[in-house]
Amino acid sequence: MDKLVIEGGHRLRGSLPISGSKNTALALMAAALLPDGPSTFTNIPDLKDIDTFSKVIRVTGAGVDFDAAGHTLRIDPTPLAHPEAPYELVKRMRASFYMLGALLGRCGRARVSLPGGCAWGPRPVDLHLEGMKALGAEVELDKGYVVARARGGRLEGGTFRLEPSSVGATVNLVLAAATARGHSRIENAAIEPDVVVFCEALHAMGARIEGIGTRTLEIEGVTTLRPVTFANCADRIELGTFMIAALLAGTPGDTITLEQAGAGHLGQAFLDAFRATGAELHAETDRVHVTVPDEVRAVSIETDVYPGFPTDLQAQWTVLMTQAKGNAKIVDRIYLDRFKHVPELRRMGANAIVVGNEVVVEGTSRLQGTTVMSTDLRGSVSLVLAGLVAEGETHVLRVYHLDRGYEKLEEKLSRAGIVIRRTTYDEFADPLLEHPHEA
Repeated sequence: MDKLVIEGGHRLRGSLPISGSKNTALALMAAALLPDGPSTFTNIPDLKDIDTFSKVIRVTGAGVDFDAAGHTLRIDPTPLAHPEAPYELVKRMRASFYMLGALLGRCGRARVSLPGGCAWGPRPVDLHLEGMKALGAEVELDKGYVVARARGGRLEGGTFRLEPSSVGATVNLVLAAATARGHSRIENAAIEPDVVVFCEALHAMGARIEGIGTRTLEIEGVTTLRPVTFANCADRIELGTFMIAALLAGTPGDTITLEQAGAGHLGQAFLDAFRATGAELHAETDRVHVTVPDEVRAVSIETDVYPGFPTDLQAQWTVLMTQAKGNAKIVDRIYLDRFKHVPELRRMGANAIVVGNEVVVEGTSRLQGTTVMSTDLRGSVSLVLAGLVAEGETHVLRVYHLDRGYEKLEEKLSRAGIVIRRTTYDEFADPLLEHPHEA
């Protein structure tokens, strides 16, 4: 199994490129199953999740060709003949559940395994299932699978209100509604950039969607959609992660540039909190410049649905607050138990306490490198960030979580001055047998 080894104390400098959005790419891949012909997407990151979803799509018979070096993905739904997404693949990634809406939209029937994913927090699929029923689908559960059918081969369309608002459910319902017989209305829809760009791609395919970027989507179903060539947007969570890394490991007074991304998709809450730390931020259309302050001020945050502070940047912000001047409180209102990184940070010397869905952090902690273990995607990158400022070496185990969402992280950081390497280890080795002098 792979791990990352970070030598703390080295300064981040220069620039880092931002990859294409993972979350948007997955939604675009599902959308590509609806047109009558192959679609091509550019700026697709080379990630484990992209590979996993490609395998899910290939099970249906559809063709998937990915040029990892060129970050170009071509999907041909023409041979699709097997509308199923098996447990063996869906369990690896929750976004595979998008196959429910995509297959219902294309075939009028679907058999999709209930999903798996990160090892934290209940994220039920009830919204997806009730929404599909509202659009006219007959839905039943069969031995861990969702079996859905549209009477007559096409959904009728309908109205459904999402409570709470959900990115995944919004995407799934739009996929299903795009080719329904009639009109659909999705209320309290998610307005995250991932959803907006996905809807824009469907619109380019010929879908009739009004209200893109608002809480109410009006969709008039069409009989067919056309294939497109479409550019994916930049990954806003990777951008926010590297902005935080700049404050942690940059030299005060230096400016670090994040290339191939704009700040607009981050949301105002994150940008306001970031500037409140004392950092200077200059955003252009396709790059963001961060000037490191002499000291980082403590800033408390509460996560919320977009344009609120992203829950996917909560763990990284917690690490930043361990090095800030003052105390801060981090409240996660999206997922109430997304704090499995905190015990690992405490092992490194962080003074952070979890109380319910809050973390109270005392700043200016002296972190020490040690061996820590990833439990989810964003938690794993927070441990890497902690390693940037820890004394000595930090060994981050189980980085397969990290590989789901950060493209070539160690290569990007290495080019920007960080001493970091990837190596393998035996997950089940007995450390006392390897180091008998420690017994």
